[in-house]
Amino acid sequence: MDAQLSHLIDAVRSAAAQGLCLRLRGGGTKDFWGQSRNAEVLDTRAYSGIISYEPSELVVTVRGGTPLAELEAALAAQGQCLAFEPPHFGPGATVGGMVAAGLSGPARATAGAVRDYVLGARFINGKGEALTFGGQVMKNVAGYDVSRLLAGSWGTLGLITEVSLKVLPVAPAEATLMCAGIAQGAALDLLHRWGGQPLPLNASAWVRDTTAQVEADYLFVRLRGAVAAVNSAITRMSADAQALGAQVQCMDNAEATQDWCASGEQTLQFFEAPSPDACLWRLSVPQTAPVLDLPYATYIEWQGAQRWVWAPASAAPALRQAAQAVGGHATLFRTSAQHGEADKSVGVHTPLDAVQQRIQQQLQLQFDPQGVFATGRLHANIHAL
Repeated sequence: MDAQLSHLIDAVRSAAAQGLCLRLRGGGTKDFWGQSRNAEVLDTRAYSGIISYEPSELVVTVRGGTPLAELEAALAAQGQCLAFEPPHFGPGATVGGMVAAGLSGPARATAGAVRDYVLGARFINGKGEALTFGGQVMKNVAGYDVSRLLAGSWGTLGLITEVSLKVLPVAPAEATLMCAGIAQGAALDLLHRWGGQPLPLNASAWVRDTTAQVEADYLFVRLRGAVAAVNSAITRMSADAQALGAQVQCMDNAEATQDWCASGEQTLQFFEAPSPDACLWRLSVPQTAPVLDLPYATYIEWQGAQRWVWAPASAAPALRQAAQAVGGHATLFRTSAQHGEADKSVGVHTPLDAVQQRIQQQLQLQFDPQGVFATGRLHANIHAL
C-alpha cells in the first residue's frame, strides 16, 4: 500500500479511536463555504497523481490530492476537457475537493454536473476502511451508486482518495452572442424557447450593468458544437433577439473565454460585494421559474436555474420563501467580510424537513458511525440522532 494512503488511513483510524473530528482539506480554496468547522485539519494533497488516462476511452483515473490545474492541463494536451467546468476559486484546488464540493461552472445546465461524470471512486470511511465503488465505465453499478453520492458531500461521508471521471473532447466550434437591451423576463422567455429547440446552446448569463451612466441589461449565450450547427444557430438566435429589440453582436472568442471563466470563478464585477453587509446568496430554482420579486442585484445562469443575489444575512427568510414558492431553495454561499461567521447564524442551507434530515443522518451514520467527519459543514448537528 502507498505510504501516503497508509498515512491517511491511520489518521482516520486514530481520530475514530480518540473521538476526534477531522476536517478534510485539499487546497483550501473552498474554505469559505458552509457552516463553521471546528476540527483538526487532515491535508490530502500528498496523495496525488494521475493514475491512468485513456484519451481514446474518454476516461481518466486520478488521486484525490492531485491539483485540478494539473488534470485540466493533461486533458487539454489531448484536446479534451471536464465538460462541467469546475470552479477553482483560487490556486491549489484539488480533484478530491472538486468532487466533494460538487460545484459546476457555466455549462452545467446542458453538459451536466460533476456527479454525472463520476464513474467510480475509492474513499476512506469513518472507520478507516478503504472502500471502492463503481469503476471506469458507465454501466458498472450494482446496488447504490455511492461514487456519485460523494459528489457534493463536502467531506461528510469520507475522504476521497481516487476517482475515475468521464471526459469529453473540446467542441470543434464555439461562439458567444452578447444581446444588449433584453430585460430579465424577456431573456428568460427567450432562453426557454431556445431550450426547446435543437440548438447548440451551452451556457447563458443575464445581468444588469449598473456601472455605466445608463443602466443596461445584457444576455450572453454561448454556443458549442459542430461548425455548421454553431454558424446556423448564430443567425437564427440573433434574429430572435433582434426581434425583441436587442442589439446583438458575436464576441471575440478570446475575450468571451475569459469572461466565461471569470463567471465560473466569480471574479466578474458582479461578484464584488456591493456593501459591507452584503452576502452572496445562491438560489437554485427550476429553469422555468419566473422573475423573482426581489429588490437585490441578480446574476442569472444555467438558463434560469441558478440565480445569484447580493443581500444581507437578515434577508434569509424572504429569499428562502421566494425560492421555495417556485420549487427551489436558497443557500448562503459566501458571507460578508465584515460579519464573517456571524452571518451564518441564519443557516447556510434551507433547513431540511424531517424526512430529509433522517435520510441524511442515516447516510452519515452508515459511512461514519463515530462522527469523524461530522464537522457540521453541511447541516449543524445533523449527525446526532
